[in-house]
Amino acid sequence: MVVVMGPGADEAQIEEVASRLRLMGLSVHRSDGKERIILGAVGDLGALDVEDIRHLPGVQDVVRISVPYKLVSRAFQPESTIVTVGGATIGGKQVAIMAGPCAVESEEQVEAVAVAVARSGAFILRGGAYKPRTSPYTFQGLGEEGLRILRRVADRHGLAVISEVLDTQHIPILEKWVDVLQVGARNMQNFALLRELGRIRKPVLLKRGFSATIEEWLMSAEYILAGGNRQVMLCERGIRTFETMLRNTLDLSCVPVIQQLSHLPVVVDPSHAVGVRDKVPPMACAAVAAGADGLLIEVHPHPETALSDGAQSLYVPQYEELVVRLRGVAKAVDRTL
Repeated sequence: MVVVMGPGADEAQIEEVASRLRLMGLSVHRSDGKERIILGAVGDLGALDVEDIRHLPGVQDVVRISVPYKLVSRAFQPESTIVTVGGATIGGKQVAIMAGPCAVESEEQVEAVAVAVARSGAFILRGGAYKPRTSPYTFQGLGEEGLRILRRVADRHGLAVISEVLDTQHIPILEKWVDVLQVGARNMQNFALLRELGRIRKPVLLKRGFSATIEEWLMSAEYILAGGNRQVMLCERGIRTFETMLRNTLDLSCVPVIQQLSHLPVVVDPSHAVGVRDKVPPMACAAVAAGADGLLIEVHPHPETALSDGAQSLYVPQYEELVVRLRGVAKAVDRTL
C-alpha cells in the first residue's frame, strides 16, 4: 500500500502518518518525488482501516499495490531511479557503458583494457575477481588480489569498478575495493545474499536468472530494497530457451516491460547473452535502441588466450569501433553515450 501525501504536507504530518503505520506493524519506506512524497507500507494489511489513514492530516490518497513487488514498482516511486557511479549516471538520459575483461588475470591485461575504456568515454571498468564456473577445475579468479588490481588500474584512469559478489562473506571485501557489486544469474535467488546487500549503501547490479520470469526477477530486487538499499540496477543477460544456436536468448522485450512496471534502471549484457564475439555488437546496438540504460560488455586484449569466456570477449579495436556505432544509435533514440 502507498500513502500519497498532499503537496502542502509538512514533516510533522508525514511523520505522524509513518508512526501510525509502524504502530500497526508495517514497515514504512519513504519516496521523495519531484511533486509529492509517497510512503510505502509493507506487511500484513488485513487489519488496516484504509479510511483512517486517508483522513489523517496531509494525506492526499491511499492506494493498494496489487503486484507482489511493492518498493520496486512505479506505484511506489513514479520517477525513474538514477544511480550515480563515478562520473556515470544510470537511469537517466545517458547510456552507461561498463566494460572490461570477464576475469582479472593480470595487471597488464586490465591496464590494456582500461586505457580503451577510458579513451572511449566510459566511466566503469568491469572485471571478475571471484568467478562462478560450471566446472570446479576451471579458473576461479584471483580473489582479493584481483580486486586490488582492478582498483589500482581504475584509479589511474579515473574509472569506477564493478565486480561480482558470490557469497555473503565476500561483501566486506568487495565493499573495500569496488563501487558496484554485481549479483550473477546463478545468485539471483540467493536470498541470504540479497538480504545482506540490502544492508549496504553501495549500488548493486542484479542479473536475471537463466530461467527467471520478470516477476521473479523483480521480487529478487525487492529483497534488496526492503533492506534499505535503493541503489539497484537490473541486468538482462539472456535466458535459457530451446534455441541452441547461441549461448542464451537475449530477451530485449524485457527492457520496455520493466521500465513500465518498475522505476529501476535496466542494463543489458550482450556478451553473456549471445556468447559469440561477432554477435555482441549488433545486440548491443539493439539493446540501446530498445531503451536500455546501460551496457555490460566484455573486452580482452587477447581473447584467444583468455582464461574465461574468450569466445564472447571483444578485441580492443572491436570495442572502440562499437562505441562509435553506439553513439549513433543513442542519438537516434534521443539518448547520450
